[in-house]
Order: sequence, then structure tokens, then C-alpha cells
Amino acid sequence: MDKKQKLFIPGPVDVADEVLQAMSRPMISHRAADCVELQGECAGKMQKLMFTDNPVIFSTSSGTGLMEGSIRSCTKKRAVVFSVGAFGNRWYEIAEGNNVPADKHEVEWGNPITPELVDEYLSTGKYDVMALTHNETSTGIMNPVYEIAEVMKKYPEVVWLVDAVSSLGGAKIEADKLGIDILISSSQKALGVPPGLSVCSVSQKAIDRARTVENRGYYFDLVQLYKYAVDKPHQYPSTPSISHLYALNVSLDRIFKTGLENVFKRHEENMRFVRSWAEKHFELFIKDEKIASRTVTTIKNTKEADLGALSKELRKRGYVFSNGYGKMKNNSFRVAHMAERTKEDIKTYLENIEEILGL
Repeated sequence: MDKKQKLFIPGPVDVADEVLQAMSRPMISHRAADCVELQGECAGKMQKLMFTDNPVIFSTSSGTGLMEGSIRSCTKKRAVVFSVGAFGNRWYEIAEGNNVPADKHEVEWGNPITPELVDEYLSTGKYDVMALTHNETSTGIMNPVYEIAEVMKKYPEVVWLVDAVSSLGGAKIEADKLGIDILISSSQKALGVPPGLSVCSVSQKAIDRARTVENRGYYFDLVQLYKYAVDKPHQYPSTPSISHLYALNVSLDRIFKTGLENVFKRHEENMRFVRSWAEKHFELFIKDEKIASRTVTTIKNTKEADLGALSKELRKRGYVFSNGYGKMKNNSFRVAHMAERTKEDIKTYLENIEEILGL
């Protein structure tokens, strides 16, 4: 097994020792009062991070699980998926795999979803669900959800699903202010927890819709998850990953101790540092900073560097490198700057790349 590596990939991330240690706490009964208290504490802190008063649901799965549960449980008529990259396409693949009627509009990679495009589709009256990725790690773009939210106000009958897996905890996204019905994230990115736990906020509109939909599945049935999380309360239909809840509770405490605005500021500063470096040595894939991801930067491989060789050399030095994703695998690479990654960490990593490539 390799010695401990520093991860510069868009998840999973390096996890603080205190958070890892929390996962080793003794097991408790998942139906006992102390587990209910633990899940309740985590839910309350997640509500603060999501800027929502809506109930929060946990799932022992990756974020993809709650994406599946939300689009399957909430689509009664037809869903429209707006994609800006590989993970936007995943929304549509999930719908197809679950026989959920859906259409997809995929823009050219590097472009955001515009409010006008959303309005064009929803004005047809064909759709009762809209699904969107907030932060696309394949391209390093962040969709303008605040502008899109203004359009969504025109369509109160449409349930709005947002994948914030790679942004929540690294960028401010105010679920209630935006009117997001289901905001989804998972543990292994900006939340700074090992992979295996996902979380979402659920509006009353979303759960009311779900109760009218047949064949919602079993494990990711939103109504069943909601029943245990809200009505019981703070429980889980099956056995949850208690270890992950322990870890999340500690990681959220660390985030709030630092201060949310300070956490968001750190991510912005790290983003600008990486973007400045990329402009000096390569070329940015997303040139407009307003729509650039706060957690990962995608860089064009304009020097035609051997990314495989670079990755191997970096691993020898204790770093895990991330090349492009999907169709961008060989012509780009990505630098993640999420969770507790510091500017000094990033600076040292980029200096190693410069040295290896002779920049």
C-alpha cells in the first residue's frame, strides 16, 4: 500500500485526523436515543450550511443515490435535465435507468445554463421537474443558480433538484432563498469526510409531490426516507453508517469554528491562486471567473504534456494528480482546492508540477 498521499483530485479529499478518529468511535444501536441525537445534531448543522429550514435527509450512499431517489420520486409528468458536463449527463442517465420520462439539454462544455434556456423549456408546460448540476467537476464550471432562481419563481409547480455534491461547503448556496426543492450533496468533497454518506434538504412541495408518484423504488424512496428522518424523527429506514455521522458531526463543527464566510473566502482565494498559475503556464477552460468553480479548476493541456508520466512522477513525490474527465481526459487536467486544502499545500503541489515539466 502507498504511503499517505496528498489528494489533488475533485474528491475524495484528504480528511483531518480529528474527523478520521471520530469514525473509530464504538458502535451504538441505530434505534437508540444517542443515535437519534447524533443524526439530529448533524441535520441541524447541515440546515445551517444549506441555509434552509427544510428537513434534511441522510443516505448511506454517494450523492448519486439521492439524485436517483429525488428524480424518481418527484417526477409525475416529465423531467428536464440541463447538462454542462459529465455529471449533468448523469441526471439524465439516472432518469433513463429508472424509466422516468425525461429530456436533456446539454450545452457545449464550457458554457453555463442560462435563465433564458430554462425559461424556454419550462414555458412549454411539459415538465414538472427540473434537474441541474450546481458545480460541474468535469469542466470546472459553476452554474448561475441565483439568476436561474428568478426564472424558477415563474413555475411554482416545477420541483427543482440541484446536485451540489462538489460545491456545498466550498461555495455559498442558499437553498431557501433560491427556492431549491431538493439540494443534494455528499461527504467526500468540500464537507471533508470519507466517501459513503449523502445528504439532501427536502421542501414540502417536493415531498407532497413524491407522495403522489407510484413506483418510487425502495432504498432511495424519498417518502420512506422522509418518514424516518422527520416523523420518527432523525432515524433511517435501514441501518445507517453511524461512523460517517460521527465524522460529519466533527467536520461540521470544524467548518463552523472557522466560520462559514471564512471557509467560502478560503475557497475563493485558492481558486484565484490556481487560476493565476494556470493562466501563466497553460490556459483556463473556464475563463469567466464569475462562473468558475470554487472547488476545482480545469486547465487545458496547451503544452501537450504527457499527463500519464506527470501523474506517475507526482505519485512518487506523494501527490495524487487528476487529469481531465470523460471526453476531456487527455487534453486537460484538474486541480482540486476544496475542503481544508491550504494555499501553501497548493503552492507546493504546483511547484512540483513546474519542476517535473520544466516550466
